[in-house]
Amino acid sequence: MSSRRSSSTSRGSSRMITEDELNDLLMKLQRLVPDLRRRSSRESMSKTLKETCNYIRSLQQEVDNLSDKISELMSSMEITSVEADALRGLLLQQH
Repeated sequence: MSSRRSSSTSRGSSRMITEDELNDLLMKLQRLVPDLRRRSSRESMSKTLKETCNYIRSLQQEVDNLSDKISELMSSMEITSVEADALRGLLLQQH
């Protein structure tokens, strides 16, 4: 399993991630994902990664839904293309 715990740097060389580094990364993920933050016991690596992927998917769905709502609102408003471009620019700066 240690072969799966290597990471590549930008130069293409690889080094082994230590068990402590891996545990640290998992703890950081657990603090970032709301469903994992509420649990007191340590989750398995697999469960942490699955929950993180699910959370990212839900965030992406939320972004898509909000984008759709903004598009609907903008299409129902009487605004010029310059104003629409300005709004798009402001929204894109948030990413």
